[in-house]
Amino acid sequence: MADLPTADDITPRWLAERLREAGHDGVEVKSFSSTAIGTGQLGKCIRYELDVVGGDAKTPQSLVGKFPSDDPQSRQAGVALQTYIKEVSFYQQLQSRVTISTPRCYYAEIEGVGPEFVLLLEDLAPAEQGDQIAGCSPDVARAAVLELVGLHAPSWRGADLRGISWLGEPNEATAQVTRSLYKAQLPGFLARYGARLAADEINIIESVAGSSGPPFQVLGDPFSLTHVDYRLDNLLIDSTGSLPRVTAVDWQSITFGSPMTDVAYFMGSGLIPEDRRAVERGIVAEYHAELGKNGIEDYDWDRCWEDYRRGVFTGIFMMVVASMMVQRTERGDEMFTTQMKRHSRQAIDLGSDEYF
Repeated sequence: MADLPTADDITPRWLAERLREAGHDGVEVKSFSSTAIGTGQLGKCIRYELDVVGGDAKTPQSLVGKFPSDDPQSRQAGVALQTYIKEVSFYQQLQSRVTISTPRCYYAEIEGVGPEFVLLLEDLAPAEQGDQIAGCSPDVARAAVLELVGLHAPSWRGADLRGISWLGEPNEATAQVTRSLYKAQLPGFLARYGARLAADEINIIESVAGSSGPPFQVLGDPFSLTHVDYRLDNLLIDSTGSLPRVTAVDWQSITFGSPMTDVAYFMGSGLIPEDRRAVERGIVAEYHAELGKNGIEDYDWDRCWEDYRRGVFTGIFMMVVASMMVQRTERGDEMFTTQMKRHSRQAIDLGSDEYF
């Protein structure tokens, strides 16, 4: 077996070694069964149900492995967008710094910048992956947005994190690259999905290409680590308690940016417009209050709300670019269309094009 196994190389011995390295002394894995889970575009996830010998009550009975997609186009995109190196490096270097809920990591390695990588993570069942197409309830949206405080507050204006090459940093050069990328992919996106969009939605999607402001901006103030793709498909939701619990399980896009882009992106993508309009300002206000409780006291409400309104264009950008760079599937088409309608409607509702 190679030093870095593929999904087909995983053995009971390899899994047992990972558990022992994590402090589960004397554990043996006699056998396991595996089941594909999730709906990722760039990676594939497999749940391993373990037949464990020698453990105790704290020894995992199942784990989740994450590997690159089998699709060559998606693998190429994962390397070009640095998604594989970002996710592995997050678990290696940054997970311990933040307090946002994440799965325990038992193994995180990559060959160069990919595509070959392996993650072995805690299985958070009975939590279930969110459904991007169906959307979520306001209660889940509230829980998800408040969880973001655990990512943003610990890295708020984190000057010591700047200069890490794999994180990247928005600057004039990257702003030009992202603008050019958006313009290049826009015709294909509209040719594929335009018939499913309303005229005013198409208009604002096209208008983004000419923006001299969001989403094509340099690093501003305040800044923090941002998840970038914080949406239901990348979250596990445990609804067994009185309040939903949310855990972020996909860190393929992490970078620096305005923290409010994460908040706006989730609210726009996860809630149907009618629900979002009813709870939007209240949930953002709760997030702002939680920042204050976590030591962020120099970020006033008016600035927070303005940054939120600016942040809505991240979703439009992501839908145009991502949809054109990964393997096309029936579910992917429905997801990209649904999200784009929600993101563009959010931008229209908030009058955010005034920031162009």
